[in-house]
Amino acid sequence: MNDRNETIYLPFLNEDPQAFPELDEALEEPNGLLAAGGDLSPERIQSAYQQGIFPWFEQGQPILWWSPNPRSVIYPNQFKASRSLAKTIRKQLYDVSFDRAFEQVIRACAEPRKDQIDTWITADMISAYRQLYMLGVAHSIECWADGKLVGGLYGLAIGRVFFGESMFSRSTDASKVAFATLVSWLKDWGYYLIDCQVSNPHLTSLGAIELPRETFVTTLEENVNLQVSPLAWI
Repeated sequence: MNDRNETIYLPFLNEDPQAFPELDEALEEPNGLLAAGGDLSPERIQSAYQQGIFPWFEQGQPILWWSPNPRSVIYPNQFKASRSLAKTIRKQLYDVSFDRAFEQVIRACAEPRKDQIDTWITADMISAYRQLYMLGVAHSIECWADGKLVGGLYGLAIGRVFFGESMFSRSTDASKVAFATLVSWLKDWGYYLIDCQVSNPHLTSLGAIELPRETFVTTLEENVNLQVSPLAWI
């Protein structure tokens, strides 16, 4: 239901994992809601991301698919850590790794925030992204202090685009250090774009900007089928 209590009618996805409505059919309110149904198979999720779509829903809801306009992104080659973050990085308070603790990271991201009761990273979502991790498509970045996981993030790597999903922090600037380290690796490996989905103050503080959906999708078309360095993620 929307703010005027008008029923929202959405296209319901069929069995074809690549079949999604045209993006210009997405609602303006709520911003980007495109379709419902389908499944969370690796094929459908990868196809969705390649088209500029991602799943987001809460427990008890059908699977909902989104393509918001505008789209929040970061260009690795244009990223510059803030003065305070650069200072934290120089202190070398944390060790950063990748793909060392994917399960721990996604479950930490799934924990409700202070102002939340529930989480959108449901058990089904965890299972789906774990499959993508096993296929080498999903990746985690971990931030450690004294051997304890204190921050991190996860997302999908398709072509020359990294699609960020969620991050968490249990220590000051831990998720930001993890992200800054990821950006450095992505630059070295030849990635062109980081998709941040929807803007928020935290992402803005990391240098995120907004692109019109049409520009974002064109950028995807130009990059999701290109290869990065063979040294990536090994």
